[in-house]
Amino acid sequence: MRCPPRMQRSSRTTLAIALAVFLVLALLIVLHVQAPPEVARLLPEADGIVYLNLKPIRAATRYDKTQTPHDASYQQFVNATGIDFERDLNEAAFALTRMPDPLGPNGSVAYSEVFAGKFDAKRLTAYLKTAAANREMYAGHTIYVVPSADRLVRVAILGYDMVAASNTPTPEQIHSILDRYRTSALPFTGSSLLAEMYGRIPAFSVAWMVARVGPEFWKGGGPKVFGIRIPIETQTTLLGSLRWLGSAHLRIEELAPNAAAAEASASTVNAFVALGKGVANNLPAFVGGAGRQDGASKQDGASKQNMDMRDLLNSVQVEQKGSEAVLTATLPATLLQSVLDAHGDSLSPAKK
Repeated sequence: MRCPPRMQRSSRTTLAIALAVFLVLALLIVLHVQAPPEVARLLPEADGIVYLNLKPIRAATRYDKTQTPHDASYQQFVNATGIDFERDLNEAAFALTRMPDPLGPNGSVAYSEVFAGKFDAKRLTAYLKTAAANREMYAGHTIYVVPSADRLVRVAILGYDMVAASNTPTPEQIHSILDRYRTSALPFTGSSLLAEMYGRIPAFSVAWMVARVGPEFWKGGGPKVFGIRIPIETQTTLLGSLRWLGSAHLRIEELAPNAAAAEASASTVNAFVALGKGVANNLPAFVGGAGRQDGASKQDGASKQNMDMRDLLNSVQVEQKGSEAVLTATLPATLLQSVLDAHGDSLSPAKK
């Protein structure tokens, strides 16, 4: 028995709608997989972006198990909120905004940040209410304005597992984060710098950065190492990434405005690496164990750092092709852990 023509048309329409919905959902899933991490997509327009995925780094280095003493202000934050960023922070993204006056009260760079992890929202809210000098409402969120040194830090709790902060002079950046958060379910959000450069970040990077070098970079003559200027031209884009493949693989790319600029940078970096290798390869690797019962020599902290630095420098390779220069190196896990031990508490908004 054949279906009436009207029923056949209805079935075909239903099938077409179902297929269209399926294709849209499949496209959204693919875009989400390929999209930058949400904490990075929420960042405002900026001159530079830094992203950290701390869960695999913590699993590899166990830096959260090291008993590193905190300074007084950060320890007060931990005691009040129950949040220890070394233990509870899973992801962090930072937007770097150059200040027009690097000698002004806001310094040369202001920061906007989005953190994801395990937070006690009630205790954090109570802490912010006490610490804030003022409160603002925007997009249904409370922004706590907390004095810190010569700056004001604006902090907003986005959700049960996400917090945003910014120490820029105006609230524009924190407002941008809140605006992006409202549409965060869509994979199309993100700053222009992120949209343009994220496709060049190697897959499975646990940490990465991208920055544009502008005219302000050269105020005061530009960056120097041991008194020697690093020849990085304006209109250059720098990309860095760290992948964990049994060991930490570092990659830094310079996208220079022309081949001559890339060649100058690569030559200077090669000269510094050669100098560093000469110094590191002559540093003492071991400290004697006189007086120890086993009579064996053991490495102390300083000698281990010497060996890590030697291994790092010996692994460095610099290549230049056209207007691009690339540095690759293998970062010893213990050296990565020591960096996190030294700077882990600086991730907290209490330190800004």
